[in-house]
Amino acid sequence: MIIIPSCSIVEAGWRFIFVEVIIEIHKRLRQFASLKRAQLNQSFFKTGKGEYGYGDIFLGITMPDCRKVAKEYKDLSLAETKRVIRSKYHEERMAGLIILVQKYEKASADKERERLYKTYVDHFNYINNWDLVDVTCPRIVGQHLENRNRKILYQWAKSERLWTKRVAIISTLWFVKDGDLDDAFKLAQVLLHDEHDLIHKAVGWVLREAGKKEVKRLEAFLKKHCKTMPRTMLRYAIEKFPERKRQMYLKGKV
Repeated sequence: MIIIPSCSIVEAGWRFIFVEVIIEIHKRLRQFASLKRAQLNQSFFKTGKGEYGYGDIFLGITMPDCRKVAKEYKDLSLAETKRVIRSKYHEERMAGLIILVQKYEKASADKERERLYKTYVDHFNYINNWDLVDVTCPRIVGQHLENRNRKILYQWAKSERLWTKRVAIISTLWFVKDGDLDDAFKLAQVLLHDEHDLIHKAVGWVLREAGKKEVKRLEAFLKKHCKTMPRTMLRYAIEKFPERKRQMYLKGKV
């Protein structure tokens, strides 16, 4: 007769519960899945060979439904949350990342926030499309670095990885909302001549938001760079300008 130590039974029990919870959230998300939407998303998020989202797989779940499920499972353990973030399915990764954001915003201890921030950074390889970046990075990376040294953003901006660069610039939206614009403009300068359209759009978006806080500072930046910066970046940056002024910048007559 083999006697199993009680500690092994407890450990096995916890492992069983862990697996059950993961299966449960998978099933819950699939209640909102749509094959038609999944097919549309495969195209919209550029998952074809040679495209930026190559290999990503969608279930066809809307963002509101991802948020709904993430809220229902906000009390997942960190280990369980990591498991969800590592899913091969796009919307499951999104739900896992939103749960991580919820945990970060709920945490009160610096040590816990540091652990959650590090978890986010350690999972960069799973944050591999623009929506995953945009929905989550300001609320974890931006919020975490608000009163900390931000030099890591400049390292990320020089990465060869598209999504790491996008995290760097989009995270500054957290600072911009409070009128803290220095890093937004400095990182825009670093990424000014990046080759990828998704970086052009991201930088242009951040510049536009910065301009809502200090339009004169944005105009000074644009007067210096509008003739050489990517057109998509420029168009995003001047989107809220009056039409006459927009045309002046587009034609370089400033």
